[in-house]
Amino acid sequence: MSLARCPNGHVYNSRRYGKICPYCSMRVQEDETPGKAAGFEPPVEILEEPVRPVCGWIICIEGAKVGADYKVHEGKNFVGRSDDMDIQILGDNEINRKNHAIIVYDKMKLNTMILPGDSSGIAYLNEEPVYVPKELKPYDIISMGQSRFLFVPLCGMNFSWADVK
Repeated sequence: MSLARCPNGHVYNSRRYGKICPYCSMRVQEDETPGKAAGFEPPVEILEEPVRPVCGWIICIEGAKVGADYKVHEGKNFVGRSDDMDIQILGDNEINRKNHAIIVYDKMKLNTMILPGDSSGIAYLNEEPVYVPKELKPYDIISMGQSRFLFVPLCGMNFSWADVK
């Protein structure tokens, strides 16, 4: 893939869109070095970053981000507003910055659990507070702060990424 950066900073596939940015219609400036392609080449680490397969989702059904979906991956998924959270939920300042809750997909047991976080915030599962680990079932409602989320599983008894590999 040949990536280019327009003067406004957008990065796009120049093989597909040429020298005109598909986001803002700005023309990419030509590099004056002969033989060198114009544009932007990302570091090799970014191109080789492994894909973390999705195991389920939580979808905001009430609150600041109605309609937004958040991927649940294998293992522990820490939920909060901070940039370093696996599931970062912005727009609801009543959700703790770090570790409001933890959602875990266990590939050995093929189930998803919700655990209390180590912050002062409380997560609720179907209107019941989560003080101990509880198993998530399809279409359970998770409440945190002023937001509510619908849990939609992908992996479980009917499908597992281990079956595909």
